[in-house]
Amino acid sequence: MHSKVVIIGSGPAAHTAAIYLARAELNPVLYEGFMANGIAAGGQLTTTTDIENFPGFPKGIMGGELMDAMRAQSERFGTKIVTETISKLDVSSRPFKYETEWSPGEVHTADAVILATGASARRLGLLGEDKYWQSGISACAVCDGAVPIFRNKPLVVIGGGDSAAEEATFLTKYGSHVTVLVRRDQLRASSIMAQRLLKHPKVTVRFNTRGIEVKGDEKVMTGLVIEDTATGKRQLLEANGLFYAIGHDPATSLVKEQVDIDEEGYIITKPGTPLTSVEGLFAAGDVQDKRYRQAITSAGTGCMAAMDAEKFLSESEVDEREGAAQGKPE
Repeated sequence: MHSKVVIIGSGPAAHTAAIYLARAELNPVLYEGFMANGIAAGGQLTTTTDIENFPGFPKGIMGGELMDAMRAQSERFGTKIVTETISKLDVSSRPFKYETEWSPGEVHTADAVILATGASARRLGLLGEDKYWQSGISACAVCDGAVPIFRNKPLVVIGGGDSAAEEATFLTKYGSHVTVLVRRDQLRASSIMAQRLLKHPKVTVRFNTRGIEVKGDEKVMTGLVIEDTATGKRQLLEANGLFYAIGHDPATSLVKEQVDIDEEGYIITKPGTPLTSVEGLFAAGDVQDKRYRQAITSAGTGCMAAMDAEKFLSESEVDEREGAAQGKPE
């Protein structure tokens, strides 16, 4: 099968790109994957409950509900959605070639590809983590910090870098107190961020400390068992929220060693655009964004990728026509 443009992903970036391309009558094919990277179609938002900061929903909306609406909108305009995972992608020459997990050896082609595979928040695998995920545990303070269950409650952040410092400081707006757990004896955050965190009156930093088990009342988280890594002593810390700030893993395995990627594994794009180092390959959403990682910014880059892909395809068609015209005998 040959397509003008293929989108790989299933989150806000992928579906926004699909909506724009379908309305431009480019017949996009979107591969949403089947439990790709261990996440159901719809991406990270399918693991989120209430979303209160996506414009247009004054009463908030469930993450899964928002993604179902985006998917329906993509289909409405003619996007072909395939519930298969792309296992191989060759962008060394155009048309690009790819294979799916369920049909190895069957090669498909595309003139342009939008990679919107996202990034997964790292987890620690603590006891009780799965049970209380999104019922007290989150990997995004900006997304979830203002949710009612965290307001005026003791909160915990795990991590020692700039992200942990930023998230802990942000959470002081909502929680009664924020405890930051750092496995080592010092913060990895920049000097300015570290000093700001250590001096904050609503923050306590506990060094040489790690989380062991999340406790709760069967509905929401109520505490965290922590351990002193030097002495092995454990204690139960009262906490109604636990936020991981230990990094993300961008899903870039399909294009590693084929496109420019930074030291953290994110696809490098030309500043302010979704353009990658490979002409015709565009990156949108969290796979190229290690700073904002929000649904709304992902949707924005999906729009940008679609518009640039449309421009690329249009210019390619003009070049082909001109090349054909020049080759004709007079």
